[in-house]
Amino acid sequence: MQQEHHFFLRKKQQIAVQLNEVQQQAVLHTEGPLLLLASPGSGKTTTLLMRIGYLIEEKGVQPSRIKAITFSRASAGDMKERYKRFFPELPSVDFSTIHSLAFEIVREYFRTENIIFQIVEGHGATQDVEAVEAGDSSAPLLHKKLILRDIFRVVAGENVTDDQLDELTTYISYIKNKMIPERKWGDVPCGVRHAHRILSEYERFKREHPSGLLIDFDDMLTLANEILSKEARLLRKYQQRYDYMLTDESQDTSLVQHAIIEQLVIEHRNLCVVADDDQSIYSWRGAEPSYLLEFRQVYPEARILYMEQNYRSSGNIVETANQFIQRNKNRYDKKMFTRNDEGQPISLKTLPDYKQQTKYLVEEIRKLGNLGEVAVLYRNNSSSIDLMNQFDRAGIPFYVRDADNRFFSHWVVQDILNFMRMSYTDRRPDILEAIHTKFNGYITKQQMAALKEINNNESVFDNLLNYVPLQDYQQRQLPQCKWIFEQMKGMPPLEAIDVIRTKLGYDKALDKMCERLGFRKEYLLGILNSLEEIAESLHSMEEFAQRLKHLEALLKSSKSRKGQHAVTFSTFHSAKGLEFKHVYMVDLINGILPSKEDLRDRAGDRNSELMEEAARLFYVGMTRAKTQLEMLTYQQREGEKTTESAFLTEVRAILNPPQLRVTLNSERQTYSGSRAGASSGGTATGTAAYTVPIAAAAPAPSFNANTIRALVDLAPGMQVVHLAFGLGKVTNISGPTDLIEIQFAAGVKRLSVRTCLDMGLLEVPEPVEILK
Repeated sequence: MQQEHHFFLRKKQQIAVQLNEVQQQAVLHTEGPLLLLASPGSGKTTTLLMRIGYLIEEKGVQPSRIKAITFSRASAGDMKERYKRFFPELPSVDFSTIHSLAFEIVREYFRTENIIFQIVEGHGATQDVEAVEAGDSSAPLLHKKLILRDIFRVVAGENVTDDQLDELTTYISYIKNKMIPERKWGDVPCGVRHAHRILSEYERFKREHPSGLLIDFDDMLTLANEILSKEARLLRKYQQRYDYMLTDESQDTSLVQHAIIEQLVIEHRNLCVVADDDQSIYSWRGAEPSYLLEFRQVYPEARILYMEQNYRSSGNIVETANQFIQRNKNRYDKKMFTRNDEGQPISLKTLPDYKQQTKYLVEEIRKLGNLGEVAVLYRNNSSSIDLMNQFDRAGIPFYVRDADNRFFSHWVVQDILNFMRMSYTDRRPDILEAIHTKFNGYITKQQMAALKEINNNESVFDNLLNYVPLQDYQQRQLPQCKWIFEQMKGMPPLEAIDVIRTKLGYDKALDKMCERLGFRKEYLLGILNSLEEIAESLHSMEEFAQRLKHLEALLKSSKSRKGQHAVTFSTFHSAKGLEFKHVYMVDLINGILPSKEDLRDRAGDRNSELMEEAARLFYVGMTRAKTQLEMLTYQQREGEKTTESAFLTEVRAILNPPQLRVTLNSERQTYSGSRAGASSGGTATGTAAYTVPIAAAAPAPSFNANTIRALVDLAPGMQVVHLAFGLGKVTNISGPTDLIEIQFAAGVKRLSVRTCLDMGLLEVPEPVEILK
């Protein structure tokens, strides 16, 4: 014990790192499996690094015998850099991603078996996607996305969109990471039609390619797991390489990744898993948060430690976030707390319209000092477009985390630009070909092919009417379309977009495409809405096209502002692991967070899997903030009414608890659980009624026969009525620590037993009338 104390004292003096009691326990528990459940801002990386240093300095473990697995290459590099700062005299430890370790295993096996292979993803692929799309076909098409594009074209009979390709690759990763057998691929839902057929063809293509076996990043994991399962010699080699393994961000680890690690530690079982089940937000790509809840089924002897102290955020933020996440049922019962000052209250802002949201942000953020400590968080990448547009106009620098340039090349954006081009010249068949199925001219592919054979530099509409066989309705419709395009010329871009969507029928065409191809209509309409935001206040379509180019260039250049005097724009997913002094959570409406899919899952059951994951995403956003947290919602968007996020409503109830209706008479008190402003249901004559906030509910003026006054009258499992929180069930009593836990409808509350008894806050429920 003296030696252990000396280690912590020495580190405090050398690098000013002082661990709390739980962190020290995590460092000292070196033998056997350990699950370290780390709340946000609880110093998990510091604890993990101190554990590594303790193994080397105090236990004499060789650094080469320690393996630390991180979620990404960036986090591996960051951890390695921090390790050097903590222990500059020690040799390096093996920090890497699970993919890196898996590829090492696969490569060694293939070398031994003389199996020729190629990687079709990342820098290992033989050709870059952008180069091929730009017309460079000098190399064989051996890139995952290009292979899938070709297979999709054959199976579906049309070209795949970027959105479909993204969904398809997510579907494939999900199946591989979940280790779902081929016979069940068709049971996994996917918005891309024929997804399981495309995956089957993709796997066959990779197996049978003449240049050798093709593998992608997901294959590295599945192959490594299979190799370790069947090759005892190789398994033994890697088992003996490391005596201690540590995994970080393990809530994001998939089933196949867990399986690889299980095989490697099965002998020594010295595994330290650092995770937070409350921050598991990647189940859609195969993460397995339930594995953490079943950890002791795999490692019965495991020790589980709770790092619950938050060093990052103010008291108000920590307390509210802690109460909020307890709404979820499928989690460890952690109670995050902090000893930081309360700080400023969390702000909830309801704006009349979506357009006011960004304008409000601009006005508020321009008042702040260090913009590098400011973040605006949103669920969907499309939200960043309006932010970029308005902040650029206001002259406020920004950095877009994980910038996605695909918005500007999206087919919806290109469609709108082509419609605008047609208003300036209707003599180009190539422009018409790009949009001929997307407006109410109803031009067929055969008619389009015939039109392209005509080279007289005349109006494409005149050529269709004069030289191409048409249906009667087209004879009537096409002159009208020609006239609309002529009227559009010179229009302000916002007005032009409205004409395209309504008079030319683009919105209806999108409806049909969504039905036929499974596109998400909300996403496509979001792109159109963003284009309208950009077009607002512009005078010409030329200005609109130039503005799009400017914003695209700005998005690319914003990467250089990382870590500088610039506001960070980020999705909730990309913000995990970051922290900011000022955080603004935006677009907090039902349909975005939670999404429509979340709300549809089990008819919006607040504890369905999708709703609980959406709540974890909301929680991640809350816990990024250090001192200021502001949540924004709005009452309507594009003329339609919106409903504030169900999660924002829950936070509102935490910050402003329901009001308690108290009716007093000469004999006793009765309480109703109605919110302030609700009907009292009628108060009997001769009684007085008043409303008090639950958070400040006063004790009864006098105790009655139902009041619980002694500890012996309380027992786990019994029902009680609390003056403030209503009907609940006692789950635990600890007299020595003066704590009682009661499960209420709003969640579990830890209360002081003595206060409850002294103030008469608890009653037996039978005689109490709970009014509805």
